[in-house]
Formats: sequence, C-alpha cells, structure tokens
Amino acid sequence: MNNESKKRKKNSWGLNSIQVVVLVVVVVVLFLFSDSNITKRYESDKEIRSLKKQIAFYRKKTEEDKQKLYELRSNKDNLEKFACENYFMKKENEEVFIIK
Repeated sequence: MNNESKKRKKNSWGLNSIQVVVLVVVVVVLFLFSDSNITKRYESDKEIRSLKKQIAFYRKKTEEDKQKLYELRSNKDNLEKFACENYFMKKENEEVFIIK
C-alpha cells in the first residue's frame, strides 16, 4: 500500500492526477452546464450591444425623418418638389421628363 501511494505523483499544489481531473470536470460542469454559464453571458452581452446599436440607428433615423417632415409641412415648395421627384406628380400646365 505504501508503494502505491508513492507511485502517484503530486503536482506543485499537492494534488495527484485524479484530483486534478475531478477538479477540471467540476469546473467545466459549473461554468458550461449551469444556468449562469459564461457562454450564455457572453452571447447575451453581444446581443445587448447589437440591440443598443439598433436603438441608436433608429433614433437617428427618426430624428432625420422628423426634420424632413417638418420641412415638407412648413414649406409648400419643398412639398411640391418632393411630390414631383418621388411620385412623378406635376402641375396642370407642366411636362415631366424622366431621364434614366
């Protein structure tokens, strides 16, 4: 029995190879298979960053659209220009040529 215990080498922390394997398995199970694991946390943080970028984009887009709407409502010339360019509308005595 004494010879068997001497055959198992211990590492610098005083643990033998079986204890190290058990410790590694426990750590892997705790971090990868528990409810609050690292991979889920990383993916959630990544999704949060992506959603924050989308929020910033849509806020900027909303402000641009509000500005455009204000310009269209406040100036009749801008409204006529917009209708002509985007919807090919024209005045009664006007001809429109579409060049592509």
